Amino acid sequence: MKRVMFVCKKNSSRSQMAEGFAKTLGAGKITVTSSGLEASQVRPEAIATMKDIGIDISDQTSNALSESKPEDFDAVISLCGCGVNLPPEWLTREHFDDWQLDDPAEQPAIFPRVRDEVKERVEALIDQLQSVEA
Repeated sequence: MKRVMFVCKKNSSRSQMAEGFAKTLGAGKITVTSSGLEASQVRPEAIATMKDIGIDISDQTSNALSESKPEDFDAVISLCGCGVNLPPEWLTREHFDDWQLDDPAEQPAIFPRVRDEVKERVEALIDQLQSVEA
């Protein structure tokens, strides 16, 4: 089973939504966590936007990337363009991608759109990682 790390600047919105989707859609297929270049808190708007579609992320916490080891992950996905700021050992995992999604924290009205973009990308990632394992 592939191990996935979603990372964003503060681990408060995009990476939290990605973790929620991956845990729900990838159950039994991948293991997943998320972190930030710095820890903060999960934004209430992210929790509410995910709850609107039946996914509860209210128990998720914001974690600092420095609390994890790159060798514990097969795939690293940056959601905000912060890939350029990651230590090199995170960029050389089996799979690395930088999705560069808009930051809904700066424009709360776009939370639903960003959530839906995250879902599409997480679904594609799960399929891609499954085909690699097959």
